Amino acid sequence: MKLHGYWRSTTSYRVRIALAMKGIEVEHVPVNLVAGDQRAEDYVALNPGQGVPTLITDEGAVLTQSMAILDWLETVYPTPALLPEDPVERAHVRAAALVIASDVHPVNNLRVTARLKAMGHSQDEATEWMNDWMARGFTAYQALVRPDTDFSFGDAPGLADICLIPQLYNAHRWGCDLTPFARLTEIEARCLALPAFAAARPEAQADAT
Repeated sequence: MKLHGYWRSTTSYRVRIALAMKGIEVEHVPVNLVAGDQRAEDYVALNPGQGVPTLITDEGAVLTQSMAILDWLETVYPTPALLPEDPVERAHVRAAALVIASDVHPVNNLRVTARLKAMGHSQDEATEWMNDWMARGFTAYQALVRPDTDFSFGDAPGLADICLIPQLYNAHRWGCDLTPFARLTEIEARCLALPAFAAARPEAQADAT
């Protein structure tokens, strides 16, 4: 399989974590979002959304959108499980994951902040925008997760943690105040101590600059 991604992309980071957790080896194909590689004709043919990640399966299927890719991975490679079997618990985990994937990331990605600056906003204003949305999302996430487990919903990391950790990477990068989110930074420390999460970190990628 081939994973087209960018080292700092939180969505690529999510998929890298899941692949590592499930022990799946892939060829990593860098897509430099800052240089505009995502707009190249051959890449747009793969991913009309001009984003990352894009996963090419061994059979040649082209999969886009990180949450769809994670769903495919969970279906085809169910061990270790990223979601609990109980339908209610599964819905709780998905809800927390989507706080990050649907409520925070879409308004904070590179295209949005670039558009803000094109409309006349400064980098400081764009950073304030990102940190505001991250703080709102982390507040909701912290209220949704279990208070008494090593990870967000149990004794092992799952889908919610896979979405949380890359967003916390962005939070550190942009100086978001994480003081109110001690539960989340405790989860982060436990996750990053695991080999799968460590291998997926942005700075560990071949295209990191």
